[in-house]
Amino acid sequence: MQNIENELKELIIDSLNLEDIKPDDIINDEPLFVDGLGLDSIDALELGIAIKKKFNVVLDGDSEETRNHFSSVKNLAAFIASQVDGGR
Repeated sequence: MQNIENELKELIIDSLNLEDIKPDDIINDEPLFVDGLGLDSIDALELGIAIKKKFNVVLDGDSEETRNHFSSVKNLAAFIASQVDGGR
């Protein structure tokens, strides 16, 4: 799981062009949106596309469950791990 969390942090930084942020600056259980990292809905769309490309995971943008997955790196990594492991 730690590997996925680290990969996600790198993906967030790269796909959203967050030049002044390092992976260690992103706390695993800190909110990604509004408070915490301060991402917005456009960032969510871009990140969703990047996650789909990198991890081959399908996300439903209108789902409350998806909003919960996107609440933190920790939750997002757990979701990706369940999809990758469940798909094998």
